[in-house]
Formats: sequence, structure tokens, C-alpha cells
Amino acid sequence: MQEFVMIVTLLSIWSSLLMASLTLAGAVHFWLTHSKKVVDIEPLEHYPSVTIIVPAHNEEVVIAQTTRAILDLNYPAEKVELLIYADNCGDQTAKRAQAVLQMIKYKHRNARVIERHGQGGKAGVLNDALEVAKGEYIAVYDADAMPEKNALYFLVRKVLENPLKYVAAFGRNKTRNARQNFLTRCINQEIVVSQRIQHCAIWHLFKIGRIPGTNFIIKREYVKSIGGWENGALTEDTDISFKIMQSEKLIALAYNSETFQQEPEQLKDYYFQRLRWAKGNYQVVLKNFRHLFDRSNWRVKLGIFYYSCTFFWFNAAIVLSDIIFITNIIFWFIHLFNPHVLVPFTFGDSNILIAQLLLFNWLLMIILYVLQITTASATQFGQATNKQIWLALASYFTYSQLFIIVSINAVISVGIDKLMHRDGTKWVKTKRFAD
Repeated sequence: MQEFVMIVTLLSIWSSLLMASLTLAGAVHFWLTHSKKVVDIEPLEHYPSVTIIVPAHNEEVVIAQTTRAILDLNYPAEKVELLIYADNCGDQTAKRAQAVLQMIKYKHRNARVIERHGQGGKAGVLNDALEVAKGEYIAVYDADAMPEKNALYFLVRKVLENPLKYVAAFGRNKTRNARQNFLTRCINQEIVVSQRIQHCAIWHLFKIGRIPGTNFIIKREYVKSIGGWENGALTEDTDISFKIMQSEKLIALAYNSETFQQEPEQLKDYYFQRLRWAKGNYQVVLKNFRHLFDRSNWRVKLGIFYYSCTFFWFNAAIVLSDIIFITNIIFWFIHLFNPHVLVPFTFGDSNILIAQLLLFNWLLMIILYVLQITTASATQFGQATNKQIWLALASYFTYSQLFIIVSINAVISVGIDKLMHRDGTKWVKTKRFAD
């Protein structure tokens, strides 16, 4: 039995390494291809109207900056409608956003602040906005988002490449407070890898995109046709992404569209944010798991398989490998004092082979982890430095291991929610900081 567990664990880890290597190779090819292209800002033949929605719950610290950044976007002002939702706020969010709109520079703009007291969280806000929005497309920016001046332009330009197939487009996100402390530096590396390696590779190889929480546009009438967002969903972005794939439409990557957002600066805030994300993604995967076995299109099946592997299978393999290692260490220590106690997880009569295999696997994981970070950093000028390599090594043994704890807690929490029939969609507010 012990040998079977070890074999399954080792095969699972090798499978995860293979998938990560293929993803990295796809991303490298993507960036080698696109690095030769000159980025220009030429006028579009057609500028569709866009309703920008900003869900804001107690965001008085950042809402003014976000409002100004959105109103200063390089997009025809007469084509933009801005709806800022002060959702169940107990602070000055609405007042501070309104103060910006009353500035002489912005008085003529089609923008308003709506004080909302409904339910459904962010998805509820988006569904309410869907009923009053007048734009051909809906754009969503979180209250802490600082879109780069041409972010909306690049999103629109991308969907116009194939407006019938591309019903949505998403950009990339960066960390505003990356240099604040060790935690934010690690988060920044994580985001850089997910944005410039995983997202780019999956789109480049399979034309599979994913709606992020911010910096995306989607055709308004299409959203209505699929029933909008799921009220109360912890990760409404992942949920609607699968709805779009199910309808055989595409979410296109506009890799030049960039937005800066705040990340948690304290471990507690980080933990609860990632726990919400993990629970939400698990819920979406479980909800859509049946599509692996029905007649859904291949992109849906591949997406479900990818998420299932990432969030369940590979995480379980890492946990098992840690258990094997710790158990063997404990029994080996006992064996020193009592030779009759044997090390449980071995191949044959010696644990040398299993130790060598586990060490080899860990070395491969470390190398691949650092390689992903350095490759992603190399895609933007000035980020590929020696400091990033040392930070990557430090984060592997500290920050990245936190995700295992978050994942285990999320799985247990989702399981208990199902068994106890309790509401598992409680939202923990991420703390904001003044820049």
C-alpha cells in the first residue's frame, strides 16, 4: 500500500511538472512572437459605446484615484458611461467619488454615483448595472484599479478584430504596492507569472481566455443572453468564463491592456482574500465538473480539466509528498533509537531510492518555479534582476507554501458547506491603503 501511494504521488508530481513546462513553453513562444510587433495607438474605425462599472464597498481610501484614472482614459469621452456603485457602504465612498465628478474637468462627463443597498455582492452590483447600462460593451474595474491610459482602447481594439467570436476581452493586472514589503513583492511575482505565463500560454495555445475580476470588457447583450452574473458567487469572474466557453464564444487576451491594483499588505488580509478566491474556484469547478463527461465543447472540457488538476489533483500530490517526507523523517529518527521500527515509505529494504526521487522532484519544482518567474520578469523592461531570482527562491520556501494551507482550508470549508447546507459565499473585505 505504501509503495502504491508513493508511485501515485510521484506520477502526479511529474504530471504537474509536465503541464507547467508545456505552459512555460507556450508562453515563451507567445512572447517571442509578439516581441517583434510594434505597439501603436492608431485611431479605430469604430468606437463602440462602453459602460464602465466600478463596484465599490467601503472604498473611500482609493475611489477618488480610481475615478480620475477611469475618466482620463484614452477613449472618446462621449462614448463612455461611468457607473460607480457605492455598494452597502458605511463610509465616504459615495461622497468622495461624487466630489471627483463635480470637478470642472469632469462635470460634462456621463458619469454618476449610485448608492446601492441590495444583496448579491459584486455579482449583484454587475447585474443591477446590466439593467441600466446603455453601452454596447460593459467594462469592469475594481475600486482599487488604476487602468493605464490606453487600457480600454486595447480591450476594444481586440474585440473588434473578430466581434462575432470575441464577445469579451481581458487585459493584464499589475501590483500598485509591489515594493511595500516582502509579502507584496511575493504577490507581485505570483501575479506576473499568472498574467504573463499562464494566461498568455493558454490563450496562445488553445484560444482559452478567462474573465478576471477587473480590466475586462464584455458585450452587454451577450451577458443578458446568458443570464448575467451569478448572484453571491465568490468568483463571479471564473463562473461567467465557463458560461462563455460553453456557448462556444471566446474571451480574447488584450495583452497590452494593463491595470494597476492594490494587493494585501498584511498576512491576515492576504489569507482571507486567497481563501475566498480558492473557495470560489472550487465551487465553480465542482459546478462544472459534469461537463467533462457530457457533449460540451473541447475548450470547456480542457478548462475544467486544467482547473481540476491545478486545484485538486496537483495540490493533493504536493500534500501527500510532504506527508511522506515528514513521516519518513519521524520514523527514521525513531529507528535510530529502536532498530525494530522501520521507515514506512520505502522501495524495498531501503529508503535511499525514495529519498533520491523526492529530492529530484523538489529540485525540478524549484528550478521550474524560478524559471517561470525569471521568464515572466523578462517580458517587461527592468524586472528581470538578480534580486528577483533571490526573491523567487525565498518565496518558494515561504510564500508559495501558504497556498497549500489556503487550499486545504478551502477544500474543507467547501465540503462542510455542502454537508451542512450552509451559505458559503460570505465575503471578507480586503483592506485598502492610501498610496
